[in-house]
Amino acid sequence: MDSKIAVIGAGTMGHGIAEVFALGGYCVNLEDFYPEVIERAKREINESLSKLLSSGKITRELYDKTLKNINYYNNIKDAVDGAYISIEAVPEKFEIKKNVLSEISNYTDGIIASNTSNIRITELAEFVKKPERLLGMHFFNPPVLMKLVEVIKGDKTDEKYIDEIMAVAKAIGKVPIKVMKDEAGFIVNRVSAPELLVFCMALSDSDPAGIDAFFKSQGLPMGPYQLFDYVGLDTVYDSLKYYAQELSPDYGKCKNLDSYVNAGKLGMKTGSGIYRWENGKAVIPEAAPSEKISLMDVFSLEINEATKLIESGIATPNDIETGVKLGLNRPFGPVTVAQGLSSSDVLKTLNSLYEKYKIDVFKPSSTIINGKLKEAFSPHKAEKARDENTAQKYIIFEKHENTGIIKLNNTKNNLIGSGLIDELNAVLDRISADNDIHAVLITGNGTNFSAGADLSQFINSPYAFMEMSKKGENTFDRITKMNKIFVAYLKGYVLGGGLELALACDIRVSSGDAVLGFPETSLGLIPGYGGSQRLPALIGISRAMDIILSAERINAQKAYEYGIITRIFNDDGEAQALKLTEELSQRISPASVYTAKRLIYGTSRINLDFESISMGMLYGGNDLKEGIRAFMEKRPPKFGGN
Repeated sequence: MDSKIAVIGAGTMGHGIAEVFALGGYCVNLEDFYPEVIERAKREINESLSKLLSSGKITRELYDKTLKNINYYNNIKDAVDGAYISIEAVPEKFEIKKNVLSEISNYTDGIIASNTSNIRITELAEFVKKPERLLGMHFFNPPVLMKLVEVIKGDKTDEKYIDEIMAVAKAIGKVPIKVMKDEAGFIVNRVSAPELLVFCMALSDSDPAGIDAFFKSQGLPMGPYQLFDYVGLDTVYDSLKYYAQELSPDYGKCKNLDSYVNAGKLGMKTGSGIYRWENGKAVIPEAAPSEKISLMDVFSLEINEATKLIESGIATPNDIETGVKLGLNRPFGPVTVAQGLSSSDVLKTLNSLYEKYKIDVFKPSSTIINGKLKEAFSPHKAEKARDENTAQKYIIFEKHENTGIIKLNNTKNNLIGSGLIDELNAVLDRISADNDIHAVLITGNGTNFSAGADLSQFINSPYAFMEMSKKGENTFDRITKMNKIFVAYLKGYVLGGGLELALACDIRVSSGDAVLGFPETSLGLIPGYGGSQRLPALIGISRAMDIILSAERINAQKAYEYGIITRIFNDDGEAQALKLTEELSQRISPASVYTAKRLIYGTSRINLDFESISMGMLYGGNDLKEGIRAFMEKRPPKFGGN
């Protein structure tokens, strides 16, 4: 593997990109014309690595090796000498970028990448020798933490270099998405461009604090205007100006940021913008939440722009969804949101926005006008085949003679979402049809069983939330009713939906470090996958009420005393749990299992229907919104009882 990378520009993005490559084992030449910028980059790289070390995310050995992997330069010629890839990461100004890229191309025959977030690669290629080797490699800020990289193909870019950079991005732990056609904004910024415009337009006759309060009440960490200030009003202003040149003159219609930018009030970086900033925090006046711009407005604009990207052949539905989720740090993207909406819902909202602002960008795409939203967001055949072969699965299933092994495999916390439940159902179909499997071990891949439900899913209504709850209940109920012995091996976090899955099993054993609990009531919910019914049946109403209503966590020893688990394995627990499951599969009669489970579980009064209905009712209340918002902001919730 070619291992030398040159990064030209040592500002915030440049030194972050250099650190990422150095952490990935590459030798990095980091260059900047200004010595003071280099010195600041050294300090900030050291600080970043120290934080990773103190948090246990890297070892001392990797810390030392990473620092040694970075060399510093004050001229481009020496920095790019012998580099496999040279990455331009200078300020987002066309004149600066074209000059730097031209100079890079004079001194290297390697691949050249631009970290531009908006500027078309094809425009920049005009100033590069051998333009077929120029492409976009757009990292997101901060590069060390953000997983996404957009890989952009210019009109003259050779496809082989796109493939190489996609592989390199994966090698340094990033998730690359391919921008197949070169247009301003690429994927992520293009999807969010219309909402920049609508929030800019709304600024003239709205209370920004009220709009921010509304969006924060929906669980977002920042409202739109606080975010404007955070990234810099000049950055938003420049983006709209560039989109006006490259995408549509409509982006130039908003003049509400001009006075701020002309006065040098750029937000957090200057201490004043839409809000006053103190110690890195916005001072936002108290305001009642205002739906001047609604979530449906934002969702519709993003969905509309996503369909335009697909119509133009710029990106696939899967890459759009991945890009918005990872690039904007969102729990879901426009493709997921669209699953709960109809073309007519989106069409109505877009027409309303157009009538209000008279901006053509807000007009619905032909996909939406023709009622083909669902069809457009369905994966193409090639994308389906790729996903089937390469996408991470939520469930790992193995069979050893008469024993099945199910491992939850969704992030390090093994979160339980709709996709995992679908895969679990499919695995249960296989187990049910396989008469050779007599016992099944369920556990988590890694150190945790499951930390609970995946709150990143978009649910568009209380009814849909109720149906999701019912799907989980029905899936877990299959475990209870199947004529196989299900053993749950608990370890690490066993919370919320994870604990409910364990309760559906017949036997629960645990490591000594397991932590069990139902946090739902602290979020404005209840256990919704059968837990509110199974736990009282298992340990009695009094103890179940204590666990559910307190939202407190209990350790393995207390779970053993309560009767939730029957054995604690302190040494090599997973191997012992598997040994137990294999022994049961060999010596217990499946017919006896079938009869015993129906007799024992048949005496329990379990009302799953009422539980799922209750979940739907809670979804429509304000307490849930406040609970999730407080959880994201790491503060105690202020529930109003509705």
